[in-house]
Amino acid sequence: MDSVFVTVGTTSFDELIREVSSGKMTQILQDLGYRKLILQIGRGSVEPKPIVRTNFTLEVYRFKDSIADDIKNATLVISHAGAGTCLETLEAGKLLVVVINEELMNNHQLELAKQLHSDGHLLYCTCSTLSETLQKLDSTSLKPFPPGHPERFSAFLDKVLGFE
Repeated sequence: MDSVFVTVGTTSFDELIREVSSGKMTQILQDLGYRKLILQIGRGSVEPKPIVRTNFTLEVYRFKDSIADDIKNATLVISHAGAGTCLETLEAGKLLVVVINEELMNNHQLELAKQLHSDGHLLYCTCSTLSETLQKLDSTSLKPFPPGHPERFSAFLDKVLGFE
């Protein structure tokens, strides 16, 4: 069953959760062939109601000790631009769409998403352009993330964040 996993990490990103759980978005996901949507909503105040239908389910939770299984079992991951989540998803070889939280001050997440996008590893958008991004999604245009070199990712982050 093709599934989508949405994660906001330990923060809150109500705008993203509201968008992906909307009727319009769940219909787009179904039209794209997805049958399951799992939302990790963190500390957010938006908590969508679960849906169980024969052709589509929506599950919601706040936190787990590990989201590794959710990433592993997903066909597509939609995420905030947290460095740890991006790395874990890309190393798992999953299709990743990063949604930028435009409300964050000094948005280092945007810098990270832009760099990983320019390197060809993911797509990024805002909540207002998420549906368009998903409808135009072409996974063949993305490159696998090079595995097994956490020191390279560390150096990359240092460079992007200006610590070098």
